Amino acid sequence: MNKKLIALFLGTSLVLAACGGGDKSSENGADDGKSYVDDSAGAKIYKQNCINCHGDNLQGVSGPNLQEVGAKQSKDDIEKIILEGKGGGMPKGLVKGKDAETVAQWLSEKK
Repeated sequence: MNKKLIALFLGTSLVLAACGGGDKSSENGADDGKSYVDDSAGAKIYKQNCINCHGDNLQGVSGPNLQEVGAKQSKDDIEKIILEGKGGGMPKGLVKGKDAETVAQWLSEKK
């Protein structure tokens, strides 16, 4: 009975170790320990519309990394991309109107 219990414990430990439970910061591109997504209005819009392509921490998935997008582009430039799309990967109109302005302002602060 003891051997079975030990084998079960070791097996469970190996499965848990293989499936994760470690430091998630290296998985999502946030090696610097910063959290890029907060509870602001812009972040909420981002979470609803952009997270699938740009990642849960702005690290980029199928879309580009946005962690420092505000250092490269102005709020107006970001808003234009949100409204009109860019290239073949960024579709236009995912976020519209005031929401587009809000998320563009929020992203422009990421430097």
